[in-house]
Amino acid sequence: MVQFAVDSGVNQIESKIQSIIQRQRAYFRTGETRSIEFRTNQLKRLRQAILDREAAIMQAVQADLRKPDFEAFATEIGVVQEIDYAIKHLRGWMKPKNVAMPPEQFPGKAQLIPEPLGVVLIIGPWNYPFQLMISPLVGAIAAGNCALLKPSEIAPQTSRVVADLVEKTFDPEYIAVVEGGVAVSQAVLNEKFDHIFFTGGTAIGKIVMAAAAKHLTSVTLELGGKSPCIVDSDIDLKTAAKRIVWGKFINAGQTCIAPDYLLVDRRIKPQLIEAMTAALHEFYGEDPANSPDYGRIVSDRHFERLVHLMQAGQPIVGGQIDASDRYIAPTLLEQVDLDALLMQEEIFGPLLPVIEYSNIQEAIDLILSKPKPLALYLFSRNKQLQQRILQETSSGGVCLNETIMHVGVTQLPFGGVGDSGIGKYHGKASFDTFSHYKGVLAKPFWLDLPWRYAPYQGKLEQIKKLLLK
Repeated sequence: MVQFAVDSGVNQIESKIQSIIQRQRAYFRTGETRSIEFRTNQLKRLRQAILDREAAIMQAVQADLRKPDFEAFATEIGVVQEIDYAIKHLRGWMKPKNVAMPPEQFPGKAQLIPEPLGVVLIIGPWNYPFQLMISPLVGAIAAGNCALLKPSEIAPQTSRVVADLVEKTFDPEYIAVVEGGVAVSQAVLNEKFDHIFFTGGTAIGKIVMAAAAKHLTSVTLELGGKSPCIVDSDIDLKTAAKRIVWGKFINAGQTCIAPDYLLVDRRIKPQLIEAMTAALHEFYGEDPANSPDYGRIVSDRHFERLVHLMQAGQPIVGGQIDASDRYIAPTLLEQVDLDALLMQEEIFGPLLPVIEYSNIQEAIDLILSKPKPLALYLFSRNKQLQQRILQETSSGGVCLNETIMHVGVTQLPFGGVGDSGIGKYHGKASFDTFSHYKGVLAKPFWLDLPWRYAPYQGKLEQIKKLLLK
């Protein structure tokens, strides 16, 4: 791993990063990373390294986010499932795929051959600081790339664990980690990579994309946005309430696909609030500040931002804060100003605006007035309404009568659309993201029809019949 002191000069930082990338490019050119045996062995080594450090990983995310052990294991260590899936399916992913050819191309054979991109950069966020570094790394390894990782400095304990794991598991000319703050991120983005995978906010995503554009580098941007949650009147009230509360307040609301605001049929709003309040008490007790199962805000800056956002609504549940502990209670807000920042930017914390509607078209119109979100949730037994929402809205992913859980379906590609992201990953989608599918046409010498060669006299009608049949 490479760590940079706060006072490290820009030239020193850039020099060390350039050295890492040069070594990785040289190693990639040896072809060592291309065989299925190599890739499988590296995935197995990564898997074992995670299991060997289970306690250290959980302690680190607990220190950074006060994440409960259950959440830490399920949402961070659980990334091992993706490794297992990749190992199981890698041979099939790597096989060339035959492509059908038109008759005028016979005889011959057309194939798509997946090949690694080269040296890739993975920049991780702080909210799931281990899983969201390792998950894309699984795809990079499976596809046969070298990788440079940049964990978030806002989760320093987890950043250190990631760096230690990589340093002791892989050779740095294959996979390396650089730690540090904004200066390190800027220095890394100044370099040319073969792909950049970034998870974080939309504003920084634009900076990453602009930096990549200077080198014509492709990007995967896993961003966020204001994920709406529509609640129809035709629901199982208790189950819906529990699933919404869990999805919103896991990791203290610091989840890119957490329900960002509720759009509730006015006829059931009082009952839904009552059921959600009961679910909060069931999950976290009368005072969530004393619950071992409720996390904390990651930093003072983010805490202050959330406290400011809270002023745009009236708490009907929660609202308590403790700056010394970076604690914000699970909070439901009503009387929300739709023009306030609370409803303009992603909340990324334990604040949930509750907005009622009289007609579903009102809810759809509000959703369509905002950038396309990373996720959309609908609670309703009404099949026609489900289809209408699917057809009339656009989002990275959708859950019907559920929240968050779609991210755990490895076979479902995960990613955003529009402002919420570019590209997808998980399962085979991760392999595809870090691969180039090279089109290859092979032909024998034994037949060479003259229809395409000059002179063209008398061949125009022939080519029309052939191509426009």
